[in-house]
Amino acid sequence: MDDLLTAQQAADLLHLHVKRVQGLARAGKLPALRHGRKWLFPRARLLEALEGAAAEPADRAGAPTPARRGAGVDISARNQLQGLVTRVRADGVMAEVHIRIGDQELVSIITRDSAERLGLHPGLGVLAVIKSTEVMIARPVGV
Repeated sequence: MDDLLTAQQAADLLHLHVKRVQGLARAGKLPALRHGRKWLFPRARLLEALEGAAAEPADRAGAPTPARRGAGVDISARNQLQGLVTRVRADGVMAEVHIRIGDQELVSIITRDSAERLGLHPGLGVLAVIKSTEVMIARPVGV
């Protein structure tokens, strides 16, 4: 029999919140077994699903294609910009990530742990997701 993982162990493996893993299991989107009130996840089948998702196509920049974007999680944010990591500077617990999007550069400050978990490095195609309730507008002085 497969090595079975608890919902928390599966969440750790998938880098998702445990409630998200349980919801995906309920929806039939993750291989899982129900034992009483607990979800159990066959490790080998989860790893197969992860490998299958990693084998999906990416665009020329290495960024996920639209079909790949939702492979791990669904996200409500609509402002999603594809770009290339140009620089990662980690210092202490934070990391500064520079992303080239067209002829613009976006700088994001994230935790060092997140940068390492995502394997961020120059040349990597990524998706910048912008979620905000405020938009500021500026114009050049004297124009």
